Amino acid sequence: MQRLTIALALGAALAAAAVAPAMAQAAKADPQNTIYLDTKDGRVTIHLRPDLAPKHAEQIKTLTKRGFYDGVGFHRVIEGFMAQTGDPTGTGTGKSDLPNLPAEFSREPFKRGTVGMARASDPNSANSQFFIMFAEGSFLNGQYTVIGEVTSGMEVVDKIKKGDKAANGMVKNPDKIVKMQLAADAK
Repeated sequence: MQRLTIALALGAALAAAAVAPAMAQAAKADPQNTIYLDTKDGRVTIHLRPDLAPKHAEQIKTLTKRGFYDGVGFHRVIEGFMAQTGDPTGTGTGKSDLPNLPAEFSREPFKRGTVGMARASDPNSANSQFFIMFAEGSFLNGQYTVIGEVTSGMEVVDKIKKGDKAANGMVKNPDKIVKMQLAADAK
């Protein structure tokens, strides 16, 4: 039994080691759909998924190119669940001046590192706010639009200041996005 456990752990480690270079290569191969999100603790690289959510990916890229996300806080962060940002007001109700988007739900599961679009109760109300999953969240599957995945920097995501559980994760003096840019435009 112990040998099987060791063999499974070794297999998982080898698989993870094989996937990491492939993800880094994907960012280099597709700089138009790779986002660099910089925080005070480092860089998070996100691969957008226009194959799953073309309208959402395009909106995120448009806002990123405008500098919309620079200086915006992670206003709602729930340990073991997700970190949400993209609201210039920091209240959870703000958005950009672009139109809201129709839902682009898919079968892609919400797991650690998945990036999804936040929305109000109306499924067609996503605009600028997005969240990064700390852990698996299958209860979101088919209910929220998956727009991408973190390909590197989850250790940075894990350091984002957590919010008050009693206040549904709202964060006082939140960590902020220092700069967000497309890899194709990175300086």
